[in-house]
Amino acid sequence: NNSLPFNKYAFLTTHNAYAIDGFPSHTGVPRITFTNQEDSITEQLNNGARALMLDTYDFQGDVWLCHSFKGQCYDYTAFGPAIDTLKEIEAFLAANPTEIVTLILEDYVQAPNGLTKVFTDAGLMKYWFPVAKMPKNGQDWPLVSEMVQNNQRLLVFTSIQSKEASEGIAYQWNYMAENQYGDDGMKAGSCANRGESPPLDDKSRSLVLVNYFRSIPMKELSCEDNSGNLINILHTCDGAAASRWANFVAVDYYKRSEGGGSFQAVDLLNGKLLCGCDDIHACV
Repeated sequence: NNSLPFNKYAFLTTHNAYAIDGFPSHTGVPRITFTNQEDSITEQLNNGARALMLDTYDFQGDVWLCHSFKGQCYDYTAFGPAIDTLKEIEAFLAANPTEIVTLILEDYVQAPNGLTKVFTDAGLMKYWFPVAKMPKNGQDWPLVSEMVQNNQRLLVFTSIQSKEASEGIAYQWNYMAENQYGDDGMKAGSCANRGESPPLDDKSRSLVLVNYFRSIPMKELSCEDNSGNLINILHTCDGAAASRWANFVAVDYYKRSEGGGSFQAVDLLNGKLLCGCDDIHACV
C-alpha cells in the first residue's frame, strides 16, 4: 500500500551506515575508530534499510565519510570518499524504481556547495525531493505513490541549518523530532528529545526519529538491544511524541537480535501507523 502520505510509514534506519566492519583503509593508515554495521551499503538497502545515517566531512579536498570528533576528519578516522557510497545509493534507486531512500547527515562539510557537488557527481539530483514540497507546520507529506511517480525518491537532511537556504538541503529539525541518541536514549521508560531537536511532542514536525544504540557500539550486546528493549522504547517514545509512532528507527548491527529484532520493530511501527495493529501483517 503506497497510497498514504510518507509520514504514515516507518523505515529501518542504519546508524553510521558507512562505518562498516572490515572496510578497507582508503588513506593507507590503519583506522582507529568504531564501526556500527557489518554489511555494505548495497546489502543494507537490499535487506530493507530505507534510511542511512552518514557523517560527512571536508577531507583531502573532497567530501568524505568519517567517524571522527570535533568536526575534523583524520586519516585514521576516515572511511572513504562520500561519492563511492552515494553511487551505491544511486545504483539502488535506479534498480528499484518504487523505493524511497532517506539520508540523515551529521554534516561537517564547510566547503561552499560541497554537498551539492558530490550529490550531483553521484547522479543523485534526478531523484532529489525538493525542500519546497516538505511540510513545515506538521501537515502530511506527499503520498508515497506521488513521490514515486515524480521520481522524487531521495530525501536528504543535514544538521547544518544554513544549508537549507544556501543549497536547498533540508535542515533536519525543521521537519523531524528526534529522541536522545546513545546511552542516554536507552533508559527504560524514558524518551527525551536530543538537544538540537524540537520536543518530541511538537506536532509542527511531521516526522519522528527514534535512536536506539549505545554510545560505544558493542556487537555482542546488540542482539539484546535490538529485541524486546527496542520494542519497549518505541512504545515509550510513542507516548512522549503525543501518540505518534516513529517513522524512523535507528540501530547498530541491524540484523542482530534475539528474535524479530529491528525488522519486527519496523513491522510493529507500520502496523500501528497503517491500521493500529501490532504488526503490519495484521493490517491485511
